[in-house]
Amino acid sequence: MVDHRLSEEHEALRESVRTFARKEVAPVIGDYYEREEFPYPLVRTMGEMGLFGLPIPEEHGGMGGDYFALCLALEELARVDSSVAITLEAGVSLGVMPIYRFGNDEQRSTWLPKLARGEILGAFGLTEPGGGSDAGATRTTAVLDGGEWVINGSKAFITNSGTDLTGLVTVTAVTGEKPNGGKEISTIIVPSGTPGLTVAKKYSKVGWNASDTHALSFDDCRVPAENLLGERGRGYAQFLATLTEGRVAIAAVGVGLAQGCVDECVRYLEEREAFGRKIGEYQAMQFKLADMELRAHTARLAYYDAASRMLRGEPYKKQAAIAKLASSNAAMDNARDATQIFGGYGFMNETPVGRFYRDAKILEIGEGTSEVQRMLIARELGLPA
Repeated sequence: MVDHRLSEEHEALRESVRTFARKEVAPVIGDYYEREEFPYPLVRTMGEMGLFGLPIPEEHGGMGGDYFALCLALEELARVDSSVAITLEAGVSLGVMPIYRFGNDEQRSTWLPKLARGEILGAFGLTEPGGGSDAGATRTTAVLDGGEWVINGSKAFITNSGTDLTGLVTVTAVTGEKPNGGKEISTIIVPSGTPGLTVAKKYSKVGWNASDTHALSFDDCRVPAENLLGERGRGYAQFLATLTEGRVAIAAVGVGLAQGCVDECVRYLEEREAFGRKIGEYQAMQFKLADMELRAHTARLAYYDAASRMLRGEPYKKQAAIAKLASSNAAMDNARDATQIFGGYGFMNETPVGRFYRDAKILEIGEGTSEVQRMLIARELGLPA
């Protein structure tokens, strides 16, 4: 029997996060967004709620939940604001999970309790200025010298990398050459404040304006050899696994944005009048809203499916790509339709749908472009690389 009903624990979590998003995030996030300011009080509250530790066992300072719980929290946050949602998504899927999945006992005991409680944020340094979707074209290097890794190179578009809470960035770097002549890529933990690590000025972005994004540069940046995360030469496989897992979480963000557009339009259609009638009485508006709900519902089922397969230990790469693609499409389409329904008001930044429209586009790019998702789906269907 197929049953998509949530457990009591998951339903209680969803309601708790929904209340937080509506009562604490919604009233203030517009001002943070307009000032392009990181919402430290909201992030600290999320830490106190245990959201950064949702999928981490209690023995490591987490909440002992699962990855689906994280996705539910992300969806509820994104229904109100994507900057806050992506701060949590990147903080957990890209900041916490690599340490939890691939770290040794010492690394876990050192970093996970603080990360899980939201006392510090972790970042994931993968993308490079000339790399983009071609993550295998990593140019950043790390060379062992006297028991230390000496790192040189640069990273671009790194979320949570320059806040006052940022505690570490996990960096992919070329550490040698494989027997076949290919690059040996490894993953290394670089604590914030390490000499040689420079955080550039924050980006001026189209959307996600209340989230933190910077470029990073490494100039003879030295960290202990023990900061190697996982097995040397397994960095490429590690970040592929991290991205596959993260696509389920980013899909939840997309679904939240798509559903948030529906929420706002339902309210607006019940209030706004034109030509002597509530605009919600016009069939054209009703059909547009029905299509928006269809997209959000379908995309939600896609990420539910991917998450359930992940938790059962089944292959889910194709389902994660489908969920990411479906949700980003739904977010973009719903944001465009919501803006059209709101008319001139939808083009104003102070309205939620104005922010939704600006925030939606990056969902088709970050953590794997839509083109990459289609490529992955085709490969999983057996078509040649």
